Amino acid sequence: MLRKGLVRNMLSLDSATERATALVERARRSGADAADAVYLADASQSVAVRLGQLEDVERSESEHLGLRVFIGRRSASIGSTDLSDAALEELAGRAVAMARAAPEDPYAGLAPEELLLKHALPPLELAAPDEPAAAELRAMAEAAEDAARSIAGVTNSEGGTASAGSGLVALATSHGFAGAYGGTSRSVSASVVAGEGGRMQRDYAWRTARFGEDLPPPEEIGRMAGERAVARLDPGRLSSGPLPVVFDPRVGGTLIGHLVGAMSGAAIARRASFLLGREGAQLFDSSVTVTDDPLRLRGLRSRPFDGEGLPTARRDLVAEGRLTGWLMDSAAARQLGARPTGHAVRGSSGAPGIGASNLHLAAGTVSREALLGDIPEGVYVTELIGHGVNGVTGDYSRGAAGFRIVRGEIAGPVAEFTIAGNLIEMFAGLTAADDLEWHRSVNVPTLRVDGMTVAGD
Repeated sequence: MLRKGLVRNMLSLDSATERATALVERARRSGADAADAVYLADASQSVAVRLGQLEDVERSESEHLGLRVFIGRRSASIGSTDLSDAALEELAGRAVAMARAAPEDPYAGLAPEELLLKHALPPLELAAPDEPAAAELRAMAEAAEDAARSIAGVTNSEGGTASAGSGLVALATSHGFAGAYGGTSRSVSASVVAGEGGRMQRDYAWRTARFGEDLPPPEEIGRMAGERAVARLDPGRLSSGPLPVVFDPRVGGTLIGHLVGAMSGAAIARRASFLLGREGAQLFDSSVTVTDDPLRLRGLRSRPFDGEGLPTARRDLVAEGRLTGWLMDSAAARQLGARPTGHAVRGSSGAPGIGASNLHLAAGTVSREALLGDIPEGVYVTELIGHGVNGVTGDYSRGAAGFRIVRGEIAGPVAEFTIAGNLIEMFAGLTAADDLEWHRSVNVPTLRVDGMTVAGD
């Protein structure tokens, strides 16, 4: 159960479920054949310091109810932040009127009733019982910034921040599902500048966890930010040509994000995915496994049910290098003649989308040092810039910064270059080190991709 410290008016899990259920019943009384409703609430407080002085104290709170109704194969979605009985009564009537005027969609509808979550929700340890006071958050932010500024070569600061948040999700459907879960978050970050004038370089470090006890000391985060900024001073330029590219874990997870986006059943149904026609294909080396685990204890994206009320489950999206299938909500499943996979995600309004939860690419069998060891010349990427990825063709082109690799060793910093390739070819040539990290929502070890095109000078 979430405490009410952060959100003064946040409903309890039971009350949120009851409110969503009552809205569904109102929609049915107004003439809907079927309906579902989602209650979303979140709150956060953060404290920022800069150069040792308090800079900002911020607090935010929100509550929202979203309603989706069906008249045959016609549907409409509507939402409100006014949760009064009168407002919800009006909301239900308006939603039904909108659905009657909407075009028919042969794939519209709730999830199959027989697939709904029927058992008790699994205990996922998502909500911390304690709430840090503003003074505690300030002390954490100060400690992170102080540690960053203590690194020789750091000349300025963009600040240290500590924050705490909580959230709640409740979902009810007209065909028998009602449930809710809540969670908390705690985070610390620092961002500093090294060098002077035209030599200045900025970098940062941050960590987020469900429980404050799972965060490293703020001093550790601060030192990491300072060391990263100093390491970037006086970057060189790369020559253009094909080179091995090694992705640091803090950016390597984006490759898995592109993979998962292309695995969306909706994208497959629209024929707008570079994975079209590759279901079951060997995409990676047989040593590569990519897993989606929504039931991971204290996971940043853990959830006991999806946005349609279906149970979630751990699944290998890539097993021994082979693609195992698509991620589907009910609408995509109907289009593709398949079963939904429990990957529906729900916002405050509109139909569900499709998304994964806690993702990780399994650790390889070689150390990071060995992964780099046979590279005579290459680049180690620590920052990616821009969004030059075509989800239909798989063509990949991103601005980047990082470090030169010379004779298997990390050498001086480099900046202002572009790395390019095609994701299908990149996946086929990907090798993973054994240094898997576990503190992000997408966790990967150091990743190496040979033969990418680097455009520098």
